[in-house]
Amino acid sequence: MSSTIEIKVPDIGGHENVPVIEVLVKAGDKVAKEQSLITLESDKATMEIPSSAAGVIKELKLKLGDEVSEGSVIAVLEIDGAAATPAAAAPAPAEAAKPAAPALAPAPAAKAAPTAAAAPQAANASGRQADITCRLLVLGSGPGGYTAAFRGADLGLDTVLVERYAALGGVCLNVGCIPSKALLHAAAVIDEAEAMAAHGVSFGKPKLELDKLRSFKDKVVGQLTGGLASMAKQRKVRVVQGTGSFVSPYELEVQTAEGAKLIRFEQAIIAAGSQAVHLPAFPWDDERIVDSTGALELKDVPKKLLVVGGGIIGLEMATVYAALGSEVTVVEFMDQIIPGADADLIRPLAKRLGGKLKGVHLKTKVVEAKAGKKGIEVSYEGDSIPETSVFDRVLVAVGRSPNGHKIGADKAGVAVTERGFINVDTQMRTNVPHIFAIGDLVGQPMLAHKATHEGKVAAEAASGLKSHFDARVIPSVAFTDPEVAWVGVTEREAKEKGLKIGVGKFPWIASGRAIGIDRTEGFTKLIFDEETHRVVGGAIVGPHAGDLISEVALAIEMGAEAADIGLTVHPHPTLGESVGMAAEVYEGTITDLYLPKRK
Repeated sequence: MSSTIEIKVPDIGGHENVPVIEVLVKAGDKVAKEQSLITLESDKATMEIPSSAAGVIKELKLKLGDEVSEGSVIAVLEIDGAAATPAAAAPAPAEAAKPAAPALAPAPAAKAAPTAAAAPQAANASGRQADITCRLLVLGSGPGGYTAAFRGADLGLDTVLVERYAALGGVCLNVGCIPSKALLHAAAVIDEAEAMAAHGVSFGKPKLELDKLRSFKDKVVGQLTGGLASMAKQRKVRVVQGTGSFVSPYELEVQTAEGAKLIRFEQAIIAAGSQAVHLPAFPWDDERIVDSTGALELKDVPKKLLVVGGGIIGLEMATVYAALGSEVTVVEFMDQIIPGADADLIRPLAKRLGGKLKGVHLKTKVVEAKAGKKGIEVSYEGDSIPETSVFDRVLVAVGRSPNGHKIGADKAGVAVTERGFINVDTQMRTNVPHIFAIGDLVGQPMLAHKATHEGKVAAEAASGLKSHFDARVIPSVAFTDPEVAWVGVTEREAKEKGLKIGVGKFPWIASGRAIGIDRTEGFTKLIFDEETHRVVGGAIVGPHAGDLISEVALAIEMGAEAADIGLTVHPHPTLGESVGMAAEVYEGTITDLYLPKRK
């Protein structure tokens, strides 16, 4: 038997006519008691209004931009016994209060779920005796997975961590983020040493000892993965090495070196990550065709290297091999390298790459690649056909695909989209309440730092805490030379959405620190909501841009206005002070540049 009730705005501190800046549900959604329905913003405070009961939203009574007061009706809710009593294994979500933040700030990636997928019929329990039982199972030990496992253990949950690699850390630590940054450091030192010759300091041509460089990279990886193993042991997290696949909603089978092992769990967090996309036009059985993992093995330094894909991974590897001595050609199907970033942000990088690489060819793709005796023979089509058609090695870096279809998720009843993504709510719950998913599997951006925060949320929610992933922005960084970093709303996005923004841009040609290191090609750009003057986006290009962008991300999360940033005393001379100066440019108070007075 069911009935309907009206969900109303409670006492909100005497505020009247408070605007609705976010509607978190829609008609037909099933909601839990205390689950947030709308977000209100008054002055510089935001508040989320939860549902007073569990049930199904039959009708929404307001929309984005409406103004409400105490007693205003939010929605009509149909309640029944089943909805009012959530399963014990699935604590009802309850959105935590957010700090003030601009309405223009984009919603977090986890909320923008991939295309919905139908829930499959879960398999019955196997009936087999479990080899291992635990309260919390984590599948995958990348940055998100090990964070989830360690946080779960810290909260008192008996935790088992399943990892296919011999060492913890997943793709990121073993064959991704960490080894690539070790090699990029070597590339940066080579380039800096060469550049110092123009300033009277000459080191001579570098002598490359590939075995030692490879050993350095492996040592960096080993130090970090070894640290994870030690912390797992300290937290009494049991690690099982092997490939895991669900056999029922509460069982996972792991293929280990000792044979199959059945793990029975109460709750699970899927952190199985993604894999490099392998385009069918390439002969992948030839060792001269590699993905990012193969490129990081550093087997040799090819005389001629083709990089297919001008995204972050492709350009980082192009940077490394160019510094080591390869003649590198890049082809990119889109009209810009790193397509997600603003064009002005990419121009300094493109110019510098022009002097380091054989060529960067846009609006061009490889249509065929054949293995020949002299190399990989490539044919193209597009607007900019490269001169070279035979390469000693080809790196294909055209993106990654999630592993949602590789873990037997259907047997657990977990819905997976056609592309392999898994939908989750803000607590990282899948459609199966006791199973969570995080990281690359739950949608873009596929970034380690996003996965880390999601892993912590999932573990806390599994333990019963009212924790939610509500990051308003997630920064992106290309560790090229120069580095490129951005966060929040881009100028391109603002234009497409018709947002009213203002921009403050500080060129590094006016930065004492940038001049001192002879790296004046960069700039710092901040994007503001014209109505509130709150920062909603930012971008930096230049050395250490990846480190500098954190201040901008924090400013957006805190709802900082231009004056808040400009009046913050930044140390001088630093590259970091360019953030404050970009805010001063927007405010018209800058003294380190001459800007005509605004009319």
